[in-house]
Amino acid sequence: MSSGTIPVLQIGNYTAEVPIVQGGMGVGISLSGLASAVANAGGIGVLATAGIGQFEPDLKTNFKEANKRALRKEIRKAKSKTDGLIGVNIMVALSDFDELVQCAVEEEAHILFLGAGLPIRLPDTLPLDKLGELKTKFVPIVSSGKAAKLIFRAWAKQFNHIPDAVVVEGPLAGGHLGFRKEDITNPDFTIENLVPDVVAAVKPFEKKFDKKVPVIAAGGIYTGEDIYKIFQLGALGVQMGTRFVATEECDASDVFKNMYISCKKEDVILIDSPVGLPGRAIRCDLFDRIAKGEKEKFKCPWKCLRTCDFKHVPYCIAHALSQAKLGNMDEGFAFAGANVYRVDKIVSVKELVETLKEEYESVNATAGTLK
Repeated sequence: MSSGTIPVLQIGNYTAEVPIVQGGMGVGISLSGLASAVANAGGIGVLATAGIGQFEPDLKTNFKEANKRALRKEIRKAKSKTDGLIGVNIMVALSDFDELVQCAVEEEAHILFLGAGLPIRLPDTLPLDKLGELKTKFVPIVSSGKAAKLIFRAWAKQFNHIPDAVVVEGPLAGGHLGFRKEDITNPDFTIENLVPDVVAAVKPFEKKFDKKVPVIAAGGIYTGEDIYKIFQLGALGVQMGTRFVATEECDASDVFKNMYISCKKEDVILIDSPVGLPGRAIRCDLFDRIAKGEKEKFKCPWKCLRTCDFKHVPYCIAHALSQAKLGNMDEGFAFAGANVYRVDKIVSVKELVETLKEEYESVNATAGTLK
């Protein structure tokens, strides 16, 4: 490997030839089509479990079984299309978190990304005293060094084991954000400040367990130059979501993808999600109606998120996101990162990854000649 080549990402005994994790995007945006393409390009492709059972016939009457069945199908389908690494993103806030984690481990997903809450505990159905022997590796998603330390300390005490990597997601990410609204624009919470904080938080645990725990940076990373800059701060990988939506292989509808292409900077807004978190999305008719005080009509067949007070919220986020996946933007909306307005065309996953690699290697080579 030459000095200018983009480095690999090692998570446990798994090696991604390209240190890029494709973000898990629900509902139905990142499924086996996108995940397998990213894995084939050398990165880590990720299936999102939120709303994954939306097209199963018994979703409304047996949603836990429907979600598990759909997840098994998608993991198997993704693995059949690639010899690369397939991850699964599971939100801690999901009502069926335990069942989905167990299912992903049984299907031997390579890596589980656990976010939208602190994964302090894991399902009792797992061999909690032998986590290190599982083929599946565990990677929590955090928004601070404090949160990382809390998780690592709890796992060390309960399981005598620590996570295999950690994703730190900054406030420029799309979707639900792990910050108070007032902190999203606070310069203390930029990803550039968060990465060294998390690197320092996990270092004592690496030493104690004699284990390398890569920190993966997420939120607002758009170019290969961004990847290079964040690696100088101690990150060993990046997670990117927005850029992978505007790809041919993304599982979203063309209408959804075109919202990214036509988006202007002023269209990117912060919303108050029904689940009690701020989120970043593209302005649309739904939000305009909500801003006027209107309430959408919906029935909640299941409480998919533990924190959702469905009797008092103005709209059902699961319904809105599932409609968006289908391209019905009258009733849906698109989550997106802060840099979505920079997207101007749809490309293949292979082309995107090659571009990011070339950009990284160009700035790395230039930096090398200046030393």
